[in-house]
Amino acid sequence: MKSIRSKLLIYFSVFVALFNIVTFSIYFSSNRMVSEYHQSFQGFLLFNEVSQQASSIYEKINGFAVEKDGEFVQEYDQLKKSFSKNYNRLELEKPAGVGDPELLKYRNMMKSLLEESDATIEEVKTSQIEDYLRHLKEVQNISSYLQESTLTLLNMELFEYRAFYQDMEKRNQAFQWFTISLFSSTLLLALLLALFFSRGVTRPIRQLSDAAKEIASGRFEGPSIAVKSRDEIRVLGESFNHMKDNLKRLIEEMEEKSELDQLLKELELKHLQNQINPHFLFNTLNTVVRMAYLEDAPVTSRLIESVSQLLRYSLGNLNKTVTLSEEVSVVQEYFYIQKTRFADRIAFTMEIDETCLKKEIPSLTLQPLVENAFIHGVENNESGGEIALRIFSRRGTPIIEITDNGEGMTEDQVQKIFDQQDHAHEISSGHSTGIGLRNVIRRLELFYKRKDVLQIQSKKGEGTTIRIILSI
Repeated sequence: MKSIRSKLLIYFSVFVALFNIVTFSIYFSSNRMVSEYHQSFQGFLLFNEVSQQASSIYEKINGFAVEKDGEFVQEYDQLKKSFSKNYNRLELEKPAGVGDPELLKYRNMMKSLLEESDATIEEVKTSQIEDYLRHLKEVQNISSYLQESTLTLLNMELFEYRAFYQDMEKRNQAFQWFTISLFSSTLLLALLLALFFSRGVTRPIRQLSDAAKEIASGRFEGPSIAVKSRDEIRVLGESFNHMKDNLKRLIEEMEEKSELDQLLKELELKHLQNQINPHFLFNTLNTVVRMAYLEDAPVTSRLIESVSQLLRYSLGNLNKTVTLSEEVSVVQEYFYIQKTRFADRIAFTMEIDETCLKKEIPSLTLQPLVENAFIHGVENNESGGEIALRIFSRRGTPIIEITDNGEGMTEDQVQKIFDQQDHAHEISSGHSTGIGLRNVIRRLELFYKRKDVLQIQSKKGEGTTIRIILSI
């Protein structure tokens, strides 16, 4: 199977190589033309600058000879530096249209101009009138001849520039025809490739697009897509057919199971989080009042602390996970409160395997189960009530058991708890947190994503054992 990627890589590599060759050719040719133009233009500027400097030198020398002002000498010195610099440039940057003999003669005149200028200044300083007049005359003659020579050399440069311009015109016309030919051939090749690929790519993609629109509108009964090409489009078509069948099956399952577990979980937790049963608060506060009457401080202070911790924990974020250690701490506080209320009527025992306490579990799971055992199991006992919390490990799996010796339940009652659907409004009278047994079961199922997390063993008149089997 030849992939579309390999085909495209071959064609695009040819295109890229062709365009790179053309681009570099145009770049180097243009760069050469610009360099030649720059060199010619710099020659014009250099000759023009030398001509102006020669005229300025004569003016400064003549001014010094007439007025004897040293400021003319200073200005001449500055001109001399620039003039000497241009003298050296003419040797390094030889203009293209000027021959070596003409350039050598021109540079010799520049050198003579500086020598005669220096001689004139020295003769003026020594007041040798006849000598400095002779040198001054030479400076004037050389300056004039330099300007005439400059015009001659500029004409030579212009002649060379004319030939260069004509060559540039020819290149420009050649570039135009080359660009037109390249554009035409590229357009024709692109059209041929587009027609070639349309059979193997465009048609199956259009079929996929039409089928996707059908699925987007909710119609899944259309025929499957048949792709005959031997590339990724065929794999895409087969995958699309599988996806359509899976979506159809998934939608049918969703229509059968309309319960939105996650949304219901969030709604019920927010609802339950704001519930604090006033009956529990009333009983607890009555106990606090009686203890405050009988004792001065310690026991009452401990009781108030337990109530505070229990309430603070119940008002926390129910949508988070906690460790078994935190849950056990809450159960201990609850045991302390109920022991204070009922004294020897009810016994609370705990058997904890410390190695299991780091296991994570949904918040407020154990305390509602213990409280359920108390309210529905042993609260009405005049004496002898027992509630036990055991946490142990069996073959590496943490297990939690909450046992009471209360009234117990029939098999129908146990089954009814698991079959109950509307657990957001289950009766939870007397609960400290308002969270009932069915709510805990449902949160455990959602957390561990399985139905057998919690088990209930009970017989009428013999008590109840609730067992939670946590994942490894």
